[in-house]
Amino acid sequence: MSIKSDRWIKKMALEMGMIEPFEEGQVREGVISYGVSSYGYDLRVADEFKIFTNINSTIVDPKNFDPHSLVDFKGDVCIIPPNSFALGRSVEYFRIPENVMTICVGKSTYARCGIITNVTPLEPGWEGYVTLEISNTTPLPAKIYANEGIAQVLFFESDEPCEVSYRAKRGKYQAQKGVTLPKV
Repeated sequence: MSIKSDRWIKKMALEMGMIEPFEEGQVREGVISYGVSSYGYDLRVADEFKIFTNINSTIVDPKNFDPHSLVDFKGDVCIIPPNSFALGRSVEYFRIPENVMTICVGKSTYARCGIITNVTPLEPGWEGYVTLEISNTTPLPAKIYANEGIAQVLFFESDEPCEVSYRAKRGKYQAQKGVTLPKV
């Protein structure tokens, strides 16, 4: 298994539609950077968010998730309350080849502000908009800028396709369109 370079990412995105929309270079001027980097792709967060709230005093239960524990928000800047959490989604739609696995990590600009972005791996054969888990670990409100970079995807290619892809096993998050809540 090997990590893939910017040339490989560009080829797969342009010829195979692996990332749409695709930014061939790294956009940096006046924004939190996004687009192709040396060994990855910096994805953007869209302008739709679900922010956790304790108004209804619900318990967060991954097996029985109550959507009333979230407030929907759409806008250019999302404010995450202190020590709180929001869900977002990527601007980009991903189509992961069956011999590729990705790991996604948060960008340092946000991490240095106490904002942690978590994304589970994008499995071989998975496709969709990426649901982003964004934590504000600080005691202060935090701004998240829509349509700017928030996380970097690293691509690892195997010498052979996996035995059972996410598509083949009909994964529950296949082809997700918006901010997707937990499913069992």
